[in-house]
Amino acid sequence: MKKTPLVAIEAIASRILLIRGQKIMLDADLAALYGVQTRALNQAAKRNLKRFPGDFLFQLSTTEFENWRSQIVISNPDAKMALRRRPFAFTEHGALMAATVLSSARATEVSVYVVRAFVQLRDMLVAHKVLAKRLDELEARIERKLSTHDHTIANILEAIRQLMTPPEPKKRPIGFVIPKEK
Repeated sequence: MKKTPLVAIEAIASRILLIRGQKIMLDADLAALYGVQTRALNQAAKRNLKRFPGDFLFQLSTTEFENWRSQIVISNPDAKMALRRRPFAFTEHGALMAATVLSSARATEVSVYVVRAFVQLRDMLVAHKVLAKRLDELEARIERKLSTHDHTIANILEAIRQLMTPPEPKKRPIGFVIPKEK
């Protein structure tokens, strides 16, 4: 009988951010998944610093912290519930190591799903790169043979490339606008 997951991999993947060219999870998100308080997670990591080299764990710089806060729209940094300290960022390996230093059964179980979420994101990126490379190769072959048939294929490839890029969201006009009659 198949065991139901404690946490959906998609929910974990949505908490993975890209900072300094690395996929990371912030300490508060990881602590919530592992069922511990953020300060307990950070304290366990600080007590075991030898297990957390710079590519496993780092603290956001002031600039990164401000950029992150502006993205999640924390408008008043002096508010009582606002973050007062720069959060720690755990890479894939750091998240797994954090589960080993915590004495929580849930952390051990959830760490498997965290690693799966990181792997799933990596696989999606690799698949996208492979598809882009194949399209480039096809395009190069078509450019060598310029017949009308090849131009049609080139147009199809261009259409596929346009489908691969996400569309820009439509912007609504501000204020009262009378719809145009057709």
